[in-house]
Amino acid sequence: MWSTTCTCRRFSALLATGLLFAGAAQADQADQAAQVHAEKAWIRVLPADLPAGGYVTLHNTGDTAIALTGASSARYGHVMLHQSTTEGGMGRMSMVEQLAIPAHGSVSLAPGGYHLMLMQATKAVSAGETVPVTLDFADGSHLPVDFLARPANAVDAGDTAPASMDPAMPMDHGGAMPHGH
Repeated sequence: MWSTTCTCRRFSALLATGLLFAGAAQADQADQAAQVHAEKAWIRVLPADLPAGGYVTLHNTGDTAIALTGASSARYGHVMLHQSTTEGGMGRMSMVEQLAIPAHGSVSLAPGGYHLMLMQATKAVSAGETVPVTLDFADGSHLPVDFLARPANAVDAGDTAPASMDPAMPMDHGGAMPHGH
C-alpha cells in the first residue's frame, strides 16, 4: 500500500508540474500577440468579386521578433500574405509564408509591397465598412484587428486622393490564387 500511495503522490506532483509549465507556455503565447499593435488598418475594395488588398502597420513592443504567418476573416473565404514586386514593367504578386516584425520595430503592409490578399467575400464589402480580420503569428497567438474598407482609388488609410494608382494595371499572380474555390 505504501508503494501505491507513494507512486500516486509522485504522479500527482509530476502532473501538477507539467500543468504549471503548460500554463506558463500558453501565457507566453498570449503575451506575444499583446506585444503587437496595429494601426492604419485598411482594405482597398475593388469592384465585383475581385480580391481586396489589406494594409496595416504592425508594431512589435517585445524583446524578440514575431512572425506574422497569415490571417483570416469571416467576411472572406481566403486571406493570404502576399508581396507585390515589379519586374520589366509587369506587376507580380507572390505568396509569402511569413513576415518578421523585428523586436522593438515595425513592419508596414502597404500598396506595392507586402499586403494581405482577401479573396471571395462572403457578401459585398462597401467603402466605409469595418471588416474584422484576425492576424495569426508563428507562436500560435492571434490578434483581432478592424480594417476600414476604402474605395478602389484609395492609396492609404486616410482621405488622400490617388496620384497614379491604376487598378487596371496588369498583375501576374504567379499561380498563388486558389483554384476551384
